[in-house]
Amino acid sequence: MTQTPQGPGSLAEDIVRGVGGAENIESLTHCATRLRFQLHDGDKVDRGSLDALQGVMGTVPQSGDRFQVVIGGAVASVFQSIMNLPSMASGGTAKPKSDADVKAEIRAKGRGRFAWVDNFFEYLSDSFRPLLGVLLGASLIIAGAAVLDALEIVDFRAADKSATWVFVDAMWRSVLYFLPIMVAYNAARKLNVDGWLGATVMAAVMTPEFAKLTSAADTIPGVTCTTNATLGTDQCVATVFGLPMQLNDYGGQVFVPLMMIPLLALLYHGLRRIFPENVQLVFVPFFSMLIMIPVTAFLIGPLGIWLGNGLGVGLAWLNGHAPIVFAILIPMLYPFLVPLGLHWPLNALMLANINTLGYDFIQGPMGTWNFACFGATAGVLLLSIRHREKLMRQTATGALAAGLFGGISEPSLYGIHLRFKRIYPRMLIGCLVGGITIGVLGGVNTEVFAFTSLLTIPVFDPMFKYVIAITIAFFTALVAVYFSDYLTKEERAAANAQRDADEAALRGDAASPVARERELVGAGVVAAPAAAAATSTTTPADASAPSGTASVVAPGSAEAAEVGTGAADEISSPVAGQVVSLDEVPDPVFSSRALGEGVGIEPADGRVVAPVDGELISVAETGHAFGIRTDDGIEVLIHIGIDTVQMKGAGFDVAVAAGGRVRVGEPLVQVDLDAVRRAGYATVTLMTVTNTAQFAAVEARTGRRVAAGDPVVVVRR
Repeated sequence: MTQTPQGPGSLAEDIVRGVGGAENIESLTHCATRLRFQLHDGDKVDRGSLDALQGVMGTVPQSGDRFQVVIGGAVASVFQSIMNLPSMASGGTAKPKSDADVKAEIRAKGRGRFAWVDNFFEYLSDSFRPLLGVLLGASLIIAGAAVLDALEIVDFRAADKSATWVFVDAMWRSVLYFLPIMVAYNAARKLNVDGWLGATVMAAVMTPEFAKLTSAADTIPGVTCTTNATLGTDQCVATVFGLPMQLNDYGGQVFVPLMMIPLLALLYHGLRRIFPENVQLVFVPFFSMLIMIPVTAFLIGPLGIWLGNGLGVGLAWLNGHAPIVFAILIPMLYPFLVPLGLHWPLNALMLANINTLGYDFIQGPMGTWNFACFGATAGVLLLSIRHREKLMRQTATGALAAGLFGGISEPSLYGIHLRFKRIYPRMLIGCLVGGITIGVLGGVNTEVFAFTSLLTIPVFDPMFKYVIAITIAFFTALVAVYFSDYLTKEERAAANAQRDADEAALRGDAASPVARERELVGAGVVAAPAAAAATSTTTPADASAPSGTASVVAPGSAEAAEVGTGAADEISSPVAGQVVSLDEVPDPVFSSRALGEGVGIEPADGRVVAPVDGELISVAETGHAFGIRTDDGIEVLIHIGIDTVQMKGAGFDVAVAAGGRVRVGEPLVQVDLDAVRRAGYATVTLMTVTNTAQFAAVEARTGRRVAAGDPVVVVRR
């Protein structure tokens, strides 16, 4: 049999179980493709079981009990599913630690030989990662402007553009110009410093007053400017407090905040140790600003500019003297840098080039790597269609869409390429050929920072050279993967044989062992499995029953004998009231079925009872959620209200405890519905089958009033 694809709800539970349970999770965040766990004990992770989960593209252990689970484009949904699990009501918080625990944790964080390398690149990545959305948004605005420029509708290089198009420029330049402030905020938070303090220090050298020292140098005493005869640029120096201060434009200069924040962190945490807690709010920011703004203006700022310019000049020299070498080097390096998160320094260099030179020459060759990556994914997609591989077709389709239209390569890398060792060498052929092409054609530049996707092609100049290079890279990788396959001949033969057997089982072919077993069970020749025998069986829906309902009959009845194999279970309503579809529930996690199929009930009273017989696998401390598992494996979640966890148990009188057993109709909790309404929360009670994907169907009976104990959900096996 094929492994049943998991819904986000069951996947969330399996991921939490794989990282050691909710009690092992100190904190959880996510980026564009990965769940990022901070765990209490990294040794409790079952990496093998996590890697085997459908929906998990890969896992990345890190030093200091940090652990990443790569999901892809659905990461936000899975994150929300995890955070809404009943077990997470008491998880995801730091445990109280003794002095011995703290010392042991510090020692543990240094157990990796290269933990400092992990920390350094984690610092770089976390300084940029939260900005991915606004960078992509600015990139698409730039792309739209470039299309209009290419069609000669508007000349965006003209000096006399109208106010409308000057304003359009401001829309995307807002991200790139103020990027140093945004990076400073993220970097500060990464080092446990007040993010607004980091942003303030960086903003001080980007204010109109600071810029005026250069723009109005002729009218301000103490400012002198000289012209660089070679570059034709002006360099101004101001005498401040009797010391010379080099003046620079820090818009877009990301190296400066990356260098400044670690020093700020040392000062900030030192000041917090010096000043009593009751005056820290005033004096820690005051002295931090008083010290770090001058240090940044006099020392770190010019040093950061020098470093960024130096690296840019070095790469420019290589690009100018050995363009083919440079054009090959960039796309051949990126496939190894991106999975490790080491590509952000190069992105910073791109921004530095744009601010220093007015253009960037790295993004063009980088685009050939991206399109070689997407071409390899397209090859896998064609193979999955050819070989009728449903799961891989879905994975490749999503990854290809994210790549071609968003310029994001991680779904392809983690979802496909890194899982099959035959893909990478073939993708690298596309990178090589694309790099050679762009080098032979003389290179490609761009005046803006843009994600390399189909939508941003117009920002590259000359555009036709870029199109030729990325097209060759894309189709080279596609052809290489498609005609040599990402599986060996033996693996392909085994996969196709398994596929044929699975398809036969789903069709109910007579030759299928599964179908034959069903026939024997239906004829009474062999006994049904114990779990199925313990459940009810169903007949077709009664003609008089409302649409979407099913008639349930007892085992051993005449009706059951006629049906033979269709096992079904009824789940009762936990509360009296009006039953509504999950589509009508004002909570995207439930309405999207991330936590399984089920119903919502607008309660008539606050008495909530058990809807099934089973074990209480979870009881929220706040009393708003309960998880019950039946003896035959149905997992039911009862969630009272929307966001009622914020009430912290007020108005909830819980009658049960986790680990106990309940029978249908036994009280779980008495809820003060008026208190819930006064607090501003919806009272709708939600009930879902969280492991819906493990069953043939889960059917909701909606649109009617029920008493507690009336059937509202049918689970079919």
